[in-house]
Amino acid sequence: MAEILEQTGPQAKVRVEVPAERVEQVRRELLDAYRRRLKVPGFRPGKAPDKVILVRVGEGPFWDEVRERLIEESYPEAVRELGLAAIAARLVEGREPPLAGAPYAYTVEVELYPEVELPDWKGFELEVEKPEVTDEMVDAALEDLRRRYAEIETVDREVREGDHVLVEVDDGSRFPIELERAEPHVREALAGKKAGDELEIPVMSEEGEVVRQVPTKVLEVKEVRLPELDDEFAKTLEAENLEELRQKVRQSLEATAERDYLEARKQALLNKLAEALEVEIPPSMIQDEERALLQDIEEDLTRQGGSLGDYLRGLEREGKLEEFQTDLRKQAELRIRRGLVLEKLAEDLGTRVEDEEWEAYLKAYAERYGLKVPEFKQAVGEEGLENLKLRLVRDKALAEAAAQLG
Repeated sequence: MAEILEQTGPQAKVRVEVPAERVEQVRRELLDAYRRRLKVPGFRPGKAPDKVILVRVGEGPFWDEVRERLIEESYPEAVRELGLAAIAARLVEGREPPLAGAPYAYTVEVELYPEVELPDWKGFELEVEKPEVTDEMVDAALEDLRRRYAEIETVDREVREGDHVLVEVDDGSRFPIELERAEPHVREALAGKKAGDELEIPVMSEEGEVVRQVPTKVLEVKEVRLPELDDEFAKTLEAENLEELRQKVRQSLEATAERDYLEARKQALLNKLAEALEVEIPPSMIQDEERALLQDIEEDLTRQGGSLGDYLRGLEREGKLEEFQTDLRKQAELRIRRGLVLEKLAEDLGTRVEDEEWEAYLKAYAERYGLKVPEFKQAVGEEGLENLKLRLVRDKALAEAAAQLG
């Protein structure tokens, strides 16, 4: 038997009573399990009396185990019976052991999955400007294509702007430097040097001060030779002439701009909904999301050769740990709010994914990892596939909602 004693927001107090018959049944099952498992001197296996078993196990620990078993089996049944979407529970009454021959009752404080009602989003205005593809953007994209198809040749002259320079430092390491991407102090140090020249390249602090000088030798100077922007170059990119190449580049930029615009609208709508959502989030949901965020941070730090512990201790030394924890909680709550919005939006719109959409989505995902769809499915597993499909449904729902707004 189960009943809700009180319910406020995402929390409920639930009382559960287990009949005396079930208490006795669990008591007997546990005694029999111990009887089979324990070797008691003077008794054949499985024949030791109840009292002897209780002495060996300890009456207190035995009844504690009976209580735990009763709660483990009755609590899920109770929340199903009451129709509660429980996500966490805490025992508040019933810590004392059950009594033989009597029913066992306990009370738990249950955290409930939030009930969500979306605001009237159909009146939202999304302040997202549609980007315009300009001639300057097309020219810049064509220049990028020229650089992609550039030839790099070793030259016997001084370093000039735009060159690639192969250098060797004092520990014997060799590496190339692209002057276009190099820091200003590096470009300045290399300017005018030739192969065979020796110099010192400064290492700068974040404040712009010289930390040390690195002895460096120029091994090679390479010139970047860009192809002419003409019809011949266009033909290498499967265009009839330069004008057709320009049109193709413009169309590609416009398609990208359209995708970015639609994505920006979706994110603007999601942010507005998450901000306007009136919901009380259970503490356990926030704590779980905080742990997930910390795990992401830890994985990033590990890839960089660091550790989460060192990072947190560093923040504490700098007096920034409390600020970090506050930001972490805000991020966790925002992620939960956004997830609740997407879940409810898909439910309200009745969004469904067709088989063709799902297969195309899987194929695109698989290609990112250089896999075929069956291989990808096997690598991800059933749970991973369910999560991907859920993500697709929610993204589609968000796109449908954004499309309904002006």
